[in-house]
Amino acid sequence: MSGNDKTYTISELAREFDVTTRTIRHYEEQGLIAPERRGQHRIYSRRDRIRLLLTLRGKRIGLTLNEVRELFELYDAARDDAPQLLEFMRILDLREQRLMQQIEDINVVMREVQGLKAQCERLLEKNPLMPIRHSRDEYGCPRTALARLFSRRYITLT
Repeated sequence: MSGNDKTYTISELAREFDVTTRTIRHYEEQGLIAPERRGQHRIYSRRDRIRLLLTLRGKRIGLTLNEVRELFELYDAARDDAPQLLEFMRILDLREQRLMQQIEDINVVMREVQGLKAQCERLLEKNPLMPIRHSRDEYGCPRTALARLFSRRYITLT
C-alpha cells in the first residue's frame, strides 16, 4: 500500500492529533472532512488527515471553521495557488488586526490594574493598620477603603 493509499480510523486520528473523536465528527458535520463510510465505520484518507491537520492549525491561529471551509473550497476550485494564497493572506491580515486590537485592549487593562495596585500600596504606606472607620456615601451607606478606592476621587486613568 503506497503512502497515498493509507487509511486511518477515527481513533487513530484522534490519538495522533490529541483531539476527541467527537471533534473529528464535528468537523465532518461541518463539511471540512469527508471520510468514506463502510457500514458504521468511517475510513479516513490521506486527504482527510491533511484537512484535519489544516483545520486544527487554522483553529490554533484563531480562524473560524467558516474561514477554514472557505479556504478548502477555494483550494478545491482553483487551478493555481494564487487565489487561495491571496484569500489566505486576507484572512490572516484580518486575524492580525484582531490580535493587535486585543493586545492594545490588554495593555489598557494592564495599565489600569497597575495604577490600582499602586494606589493600594500608597494607601497602605500612609496607614498600614487602616482604622475600621468608614465614611458614608451620598446614600448614607458605609464606605470601606476599597469602595473609596473605586470612587472617582481616587481613580486616575493613565
